[in-house]
Amino acid sequence: MVTEQWMVEEVLKVVPDARVEASDLHGSGDHFHVRVISESYEGVRPLQRQRPILNHFKPFIAQNIVHALDLKCMTPTQAAESGDTSFDPHGEEVEFFGVHIRRSDKE
Repeated sequence: MVTEQWMVEEVLKVVPDARVEASDLHGSGDHFHVRVISESYEGVRPLQRQRPILNHFKPFIAQNIVHALDLKCMTPTQAAESGDTSFDPHGEEVEFFGVHIRRSDKE
């Protein structure tokens, strides 16, 4: 089972200067909310911030190790102003948008 610490360590492989916070949304080790806070995101669009991390996690998604990844990549200023940013794709209250990766059954 994947742990929050493992998620932090994997993200730091991609963005080594970041502060990373990971939460296991269901306690099941496969649905995570991850905040990645880095000065290097200044002036970088959201998808460009997320893409390297998502590419890193593709093998783990393909192997069904990680099912849902709510990824928030922000600058320190954005993080200070944002409050709670978690999104649970299977939760009842939907206030924020995250990345919920679905694999087709044909893969």
